[in-house]
Amino acid sequence: MEPRISVIMGIYNCASTLQEALNCLYAQTYQNFEIILCDDGSKDETYKVAQDNAKTHNNIKLIKNPYNMGLNQTLNNCLAIAQGELIARMDGDDTCSPDRFEKEVRVLDAHPELAIVSSDMSFFDENGIWGQTHVILQPRPIDFLKQTRFCHAACLVRKEAYDAVGGYSIGKRLLRVEDYHLWIKMYSKGYRGYNIPEPLYQMRDDRNANARKKFKHRLNEAYVKVLAINMLNLPIWGYGYCLRPILIGLLPKFLYNYLHHKK
Repeated sequence: MEPRISVIMGIYNCASTLQEALNCLYAQTYQNFEIILCDDGSKDETYKVAQDNAKTHNNIKLIKNPYNMGLNQTLNNCLAIAQGELIARMDGDDTCSPDRFEKEVRVLDAHPELAIVSSDMSFFDENGIWGQTHVILQPRPIDFLKQTRFCHAACLVRKEAYDAVGGYSIGKRLLRVEDYHLWIKMYSKGYRGYNIPEPLYQMRDDRNANARKKFKHRLNEAYVKVLAINMLNLPIWGYGYCLRPILIGLLPKFLYNYLHHKK
């Protein structure tokens, strides 16, 4: 029997955390899934950890890029061999709740008009959970002006929607914003989504990661916002939002940290 869900995981230098991430999948209350692991040229023991798991779990497919190709291409490589009608994301250094798939599948089964379901996400480091997202339940096209509206790693998406937009787009201007662009492409084709207001996914991240975001990635975010305006036929005043990531990137670090923590 073909799996209903294909979990696509790009893995890179995550040998110390990959087993914990996989254990979260093994513990899911909904079990009709395959796991597709694509190693993106890891320099540590990531591939060996993946191999050991593939030997003991017959629902794992393991592939390897010939060199580091980046997340977008790596996920497309996973999509190319995915058999499930639903595509789930997972990262090799994160965790998720055991009922994540069960609750996400329930939403898509109850609402055939939806193609995307994600959830709130909590952030943790070695000291425990330190933050959480606060999602919009049913994002509208105009909501994408401010920021991406679905937590990428927590998502479950109909493969039909991935196929309709050709998967992840490849390009230097889309680095670190591949998910933002993906949702815009799907929304431009008429697909819509829903967020479960519960942190079903836990992202390993430190408290100051956003402050270290490279300026070129903020430029990429601005670029995707311009694409959103054009592809989703959003109002012209939305171009003001395109300047926001650039202006934030120009702030002195001490001022950014002050404003960020005050928020």
